[in-house]
Amino acid sequence: MDTITQFILDPKYHDILAIVKGLRNGIVYGAKVRFPHALVMTFLFKSGPLKDKIRYIFKATKQHAKNLGTFATIYKTLMYIQKKLNGNKEADYHPFVAGLIGGYYVFGENNNINQQIVLYLFSRVVMALVKLPVKREIVDAPQHTYPIFAAVVWGAVMWLFNKEGDTLQPSLRASMQYIYKDSNNWNSLRTLLWHNK
Repeated sequence: MDTITQFILDPKYHDILAIVKGLRNGIVYGAKVRFPHALVMTFLFKSGPLKDKIRYIFKATKQHAKNLGTFATIYKTLMYIQKKLNGNKEADYHPFVAGLIGGYYVFGENNNINQQIVLYLFSRVVMALVKLPVKREIVDAPQHTYPIFAAVVWGAVMWLFNKEGDTLQPSLRASMQYIYKDSNNWNSLRTLLWHNK
């Protein structure tokens, strides 16, 4: 076994190398998720020169990848530090503290990419927190709640879109504009069935 392989497989370096791999995986995952999303959304909904569209796609991809890589690095570093300070044991609150600090530092700037990531997480966190009392057998699993949940979410978003649209996230507002408002206007068979405008 060569020296590099010995080093990367040595258990005493595992936690440090896990931070490096967390950075790598955050960057790769961010690019894999954002690039196709930005590509599709840009060409479907943005107007302007091709050069500007390409620049936006790469800028959004870079920011998403950088943010996830940076967050992974901060999170894993803080987990390592807390574990070392706690007698080499991980406490239940360590992930929350590391996530809180990393989330504030990396995702605290209010921009479109961060909003999309945080809103994505928020919806999943709320769903998980609702399931937690059932998992821990604090309450019985309620029956037929998902249809009510779906109805309330859709009722709320449609009301907000129609009455307070400026409060919605821009990409959501744009997609709703396309589906629900732009469909009220046409001036020929072409703009009725084949093209939006």
